[in-house]
Parts: sequence; structure tokens; C-alpha cells
Amino acid sequence: MSHPAPPRPPGVPAARRSELPPVHDTVICVAAPCLVISPGHGQLTGRGIEGIYRSGRRLLSRCVLRVGGREPVAVQGRSLGADRASFTATVRTGSEPGPDPDIGVERVRHADGTERITLRSYTGRPVRIPVEVLLATDLADLAALAAGRAGPELPAAVHAAGLRWSTGETQAVTAAEPAPDDALASTGLLRWQLELGPGESRTIELRTTQDRVTRAGAGRVANPLSDARAEGDEPRAEAWFRTSVEDLGALLLRDPEAPGDAFAAAGVPWRLGLAPAESLWAARMALPLGSGLAASTLRILARAQAGGSGPGAGKIPGPLRGAGHQLPPGCTGTEATLAFPAVLAEARLWGMPEGEVDRLLPAAERCLGWLRGALGEDGFLADPDPGPRRCETQAHAHRAALLGADLLAGCGRPGAAEWREWAAELRERFRLRFWIDGPDGGRPAAALHPDGRQLPRLTGAAAHLLDTGLLGGGRFAPGLLDRARTEQLARLLAAPGMDSGWGLRSMAVREPGHNPFGHRSGAVRVHESAVAVAGLAQAGFEKEAAGLLRGLLDAAESFGYRLPEMFAAEQRTLGSAPLPHPAACRPAAVAAAAGIHVLTALAGVRPDAPAATVALAPLPGAPLGALRLSGLRVAGQPFAVRVSRLGLGMVEEAADVLQLG
Repeated sequence: MSHPAPPRPPGVPAARRSELPPVHDTVICVAAPCLVISPGHGQLTGRGIEGIYRSGRRLLSRCVLRVGGREPVAVQGRSLGADRASFTATVRTGSEPGPDPDIGVERVRHADGTERITLRSYTGRPVRIPVEVLLATDLADLAALAAGRAGPELPAAVHAAGLRWSTGETQAVTAAEPAPDDALASTGLLRWQLELGPGESRTIELRTTQDRVTRAGAGRVANPLSDARAEGDEPRAEAWFRTSVEDLGALLLRDPEAPGDAFAAAGVPWRLGLAPAESLWAARMALPLGSGLAASTLRILARAQAGGSGPGAGKIPGPLRGAGHQLPPGCTGTEATLAFPAVLAEARLWGMPEGEVDRLLPAAERCLGWLRGALGEDGFLADPDPGPRRCETQAHAHRAALLGADLLAGCGRPGAAEWREWAAELRERFRLRFWIDGPDGGRPAAALHPDGRQLPRLTGAAAHLLDTGLLGGGRFAPGLLDRARTEQLARLLAAPGMDSGWGLRSMAVREPGHNPFGHRSGAVRVHESAVAVAGLAQAGFEKEAAGLLRGLLDAAESFGYRLPEMFAAEQRTLGSAPLPHPAACRPAAVAAAAGIHVLTALAGVRPDAPAATVALAPLPGAPLGALRLSGLRVAGQPFAVRVSRLGLGMVEEAADVLQLG
């Protein structure tokens, strides 16, 4: 799984990709499909992609506040959560001697288009203050804005207690409470005269919607994720887990074809929609919070699955995505198709109801059928066909085969033995053809060219070789590599060439074309780092897993616990900090889910709901000290686990039917 390079909204021509406006220094609020993009000072100036959006349409581009005829001096802008942000400013009226500000301004802006502007007086005498808000919009699409095609500002009309703009069948309304003393449509201006006594405050609320009379509902589905929490010796782990859960919930959207089904949008601002591979990965990593998101995401993708009996039958569609300069674009549909049976198999173990599993099983069997027919003559899966045989694609195919076999056997369907044999043959071929021997112990090739030549790059995609997947009875599936090669891979991933100190690089430092900002050529991709941490922990490489984990936690703190999907991977030094990637989505579904995945991996929860068992295999050494996770869900019931400072695990709450394995 990965992200296009750089990300782009639907409809933006490929030639304009490199011109995406930077978003790393913006403050983003999201409650899908609602989105607000603000500069750090809080004034919406109409520049770039600033504005209030709903379903990709900019409802308001300009919202400039003036107090006493001047713009307040910005002091601080900060996120208060996934869906809201606060902007603090001050004003000096001159009514008091000295340089101190005497009016405080706080603007709390919500993703649904609500903004509360509170003015507080610090003067020792009553003051009368003129307040103005300048409003405007172009009602442009985010895709057009990202491509540099902003439209002209539209003329406003006075509407009730505010202003209205319209073009064609699209409109936006900003209403104010209290109603302004004056509304000037020609200049888009709302005016008030506020009287404040010493220490008093007054609040103006602005509501921007597409509706003429009342606030529009957010249109969001019920959140299928449990309200899980983390607590323990490391307070940063609690903050990271809480933010991850909140951000993932804020990215949930309903499927237009079946409004009761939710999926995680890939990320904002560029990809507030369904991305099959990313949505599946997010649902899989969030399984400790319940199987509901996985079930609805799988249903959505099953409805999109190709039918018929041709070569593409059973495949889940998906666009191409960039893979850096070393390989041609890959196909997200390939990854989603291979992930489908694996996610269904693991969701069953976490407690997806058997009826849901049964309804989705035919789609999983069609995915496996596509895989069987898609292998090349060399026994590997090309992505796309014809094209390179990527290392991670073989890992995904191997996991799909083994977890698919476990799923078929558990549901009483035929074919499990054949798929296990198929996977064993793939392991033998992979070790023979993909492994590059060398005096340092060797490495896996990043890919095989169609003619069989190896691409000897060391990339973060190799982490997927460690992600074998959960089987029944709390066991993990065998990997493509044997134990000796797995140990060598663990050493490579933990060495400074790959471990930046903030997470796993997408390509090793000494490889030709390394770029610390390159999304496939050196940047830290949070999802891949999380896969590496969990895979290393499951394979028993405690030291390597703990090192990458601590780096990710430090990076999370640096980004206010809302990790972007990728960030620059300069080598960590004393006093340094990770650098934001200007075009990265933040929040992003896979980055948010990665925080959940990494921290629950510390506890090593291995459920088998059909067998009514759950096993614990915490990471020895407890790298973050004592940790308690509560509000998880196993077998559809609340589940809580505690890991001691000695790395010992204890179940504190579980369904009555579960036995500790």
C-alpha cells in the first residue's frame, strides 16, 4: 500500500501534480465530508486552497476579521481535535497607556462550517468596538483549486442574518448570530458595534452551509470504531493513540450506494474519498477497535469487484500510483484484491459475525481465483501486468493465499490444502529468485524485471515481508523468508541506512536516487514503519522493533500526534526534528490507523473468536513501560489488556466466552 506521488485530488491532470500547493503549514479540520483549511494565523484570505469545504466544494474562501479597524495580531493557531481548531489573537485599542494588548480574540473554527469569534476586554473601562467580517467565495472545486484554476469571487446577496452566494445549482450561505448591525452585499461585509465592560466578553457565531435557512447536517455515518484508550508510563503513547482514533473517525464517509456502510477516506485535503487499498489497510489496522469498519469496507469493495469469467474476473478496481523513479506505477487494485481475503480472515478472528463472513466469502474466493489466474509464467505476480514483479506484491499474494486457506478451512469451504501448497511453492521460488547474496548477509531485491533481472534496491517495501498475517489459534503465518534471511532483513531495517531515527525510510540512504523527501525514494512512510514495527515484534526481534517504535513516537510528538502520511527522513541528530512533506495528507487514514496498529502490537493480542480463545504475546522488555489498553473489542465485546513494566500481559476485561490461550 502506498500513496500516489505526490497525492492529487480526482480530476487534477497528471501534468499538474508537482504544482500542488503546500499544506504542511496549514491547520486542517475534518469531519468528512466537511473540511476546513486555514493558515496558521486563522484569517481566511482567499489565497490558494484556504477555505471551508463540503464534499470538495469551497463554500467560503474569505473570512477576514477586523476589530477597531485593524486586523488582530495573530498569537497562536492550534488544532483542538480532528474537527476543530483555535486561533488566538490580540488587539491594542489605545484606550490604555503602554504597549500591552487590551482585547483578546479567540476564534474556534469547526469542520462543519461553524466559527465562534469571542472578544474579551482587558481594559479598566467600558469600550465600544467596531467589528467587521469580510466574506467571499468562488464556490470552486478543490480539484480545480489544486490545479491552480481558482474562479472569480462571486457577488454576494444579503440573506437574513448574513450573506448568500450562488452559481448554477450551487450556493453557500453564511449566517451570523447575533445578526449584524449592517450587511453590505457589494463588499461582502458584516458589521457590529460591540460594547464591552471591564473583563466582559462577547461572541459572534458564523455558520457557513449550503442551506438557506439552517445548518446542514454533516451527513456522516455512525462511527463503527470503539472509543478505545491507552494509558501508562509513557503519556505520549496515550496522546498518540487518542489522536489516531479521533482522526480515523473523522475520515469516515458513507458509501453513496449503501449509506449504512462506512469507509475511511484516504486523507485530506487531497484524497477525501475511497481509495481501495488504503481504506482496506486502515480497516485492517483498526481491527482492535472492532470489525465493523472492516465489514463495511469489504462490502463496499465487493460491490465493485469485477464479475464475469475473463482474465480480470474477481479483481477489485483501483488506479495506478507512482512508485518513484526506479519502477513504473503500480496498481492499487492489485493490492486491494490481495488484501481482501486477508482482511476478511483476520476480521473473522477478531469477531466479525459469522453471517457477515459468509456473505463476504464468495467475494474473497473470487479474489483468490483472480490471483491463481494472474501469475506469470515465472510463478510471480506482476504489478501491473506486464511489468515488474515487486517484492511487496509477492508478500501480499503469499499472505492472501495462507490467510485465505485458513478462512476457507474455518468456514468449511474446499481449497485450503491447495492454497497452502501454492504458498509453499511461492516461498521456494521467492527465496531462490529474489534473495541477493552478499558478504554482508544479503538482501531481498526490490523487484524482478520482466526479463528476470533483479533490482537490487533496499526499500521500505521490504517490511511487508515481515507482515505475514494472523491465523487461527493465535499463530502467525510463515513468511516468504526463512529464519536466517528474516534475521538479516531485521538487521537491515534497523540499521541507520534505513532507520532515520524517526521511522523507516522508504529507500536506504546509500541507494542511487535517494531523496529524503521522496515518497518512494527516502521519505518515512508511516504505514510502512508501522508494518515494520509490528512485523519485527511478531518475528521476535524486540530490539529492532523497539528502536523503530520509539522513533515513530518521537515523530508523532513532533507533529502534535497527528502524523502525516509521509515526512522527510533526514538522519536524526541532537536537536533535530522531522521535516514535513509539503504535499502530504494530514490526517491520513493509514497514518492514523498506524498509531493504533503499533501500540496494540505492544500488547500482542492474538484473538481467535470462532475458537473462543485469545492469546497474549507482549513485546518483551516493555519499551514504553507499563501500558493499559481499554475499550478494544474482541468477539464483539469490550476487551482490556495491561502490559507490565516487565513485559508481562494480563487480560483485565473480555467476553465471558473467551478463554486465554
